[in-house]
Amino acid sequence: MLQIGNLKIANPLIMAPMAGYTNLPFRLMVKKLGAGLVTTEMISAMGLALGQKKTLQYLKSHPSERPLSVQIFGSRPEVMARAAQLAVEAGADLVDINMGCPVKKVVRTGAGASLLRDLQGVEQVVKAVRLACSVPLTVKIRAGWSPDAPVACEVARIAEDSGADAVTVHPRFASQGFSGLADWGWISRVKERVKIPVIGNGDIFEPHAALEMRKRTGCDGVMIGRGALKNPWIFRQILGLEKGVPFAEPDLSERRSFIMEHFQFLSETAGEHKAALGMRSLMLFYTKGLRNCARFRESITKIRDAQSLIAIVDHYLSSLEMETF
Repeated sequence: MLQIGNLKIANPLIMAPMAGYTNLPFRLMVKKLGAGLVTTEMISAMGLALGQKKTLQYLKSHPSERPLSVQIFGSRPEVMARAAQLAVEAGADLVDINMGCPVKKVVRTGAGASLLRDLQGVEQVVKAVRLACSVPLTVKIRAGWSPDAPVACEVARIAEDSGADAVTVHPRFASQGFSGLADWGWISRVKERVKIPVIGNGDIFEPHAALEMRKRTGCDGVMIGRGALKNPWIFRQILGLEKGVPFAEPDLSERRSFIMEHFQFLSETAGEHKAALGMRSLMLFYTKGLRNCARFRESITKIRDAQSLIAIVDHYLSSLEMETF
């Protein structure tokens, strides 16, 4: 179990916020596979404060995915505070402040990882959100903006002193993007400097890596991002390993059921055509590593509705089943 503030989470495995992916349908899917906490896509605080219809849609949730973390980004304390209030009113069980996104359109507004260059801004934002937020508050950071300015420990202390209930550390510098290896040593250093829970994030692509991260860093929880896109079953596999059960890859039948259920959830929220188009990129992940997946990718572009999706998926998986006999 992981406890953040007064929120008790069944297990310490957290689905990271990922733009374009951690929408409601995907969150429902990984929740069923064992994620203890799921997180929305990163949401613009300004968009929420202005009541923009498209932005407000990101707050849509379902009781079965709870507890739910809503991640917001921005640089103006009063706007961030208002966004946090709206998130809580919409059902957020936890609010997370993004201070790690390195995308240009985010950092040029002073938000995301740009805040790592403004420690006074970090304090002002966290304090403002803490005063406005009635649920546990977390902050997601990186090691710093660049290797010549490693500020993770200092930012984590400021966040703790300003009222944050936990901090998540992605141990790369913003200037790195997602290149190179994550230096888990930064997670250990932050863990040594603060008393609030520390969640580790970065390079969890295999189930064993989650256990290794906790062992090496002492972190209280593990956040998984790209690894869960490539393998949504990773949460279940990690929980099994913790119990001493060797993890197994999903068989073809389970992969098909997963794809169809995910498509159904997407259809209910976006409509059949948009859901079909959205599944194109997702199925690149869900079939990665299977035989003849390159040939399958060529047929994915023909998916336009439920009928074509079912036909193409069934044809591919049936061909794999025949090869096993």
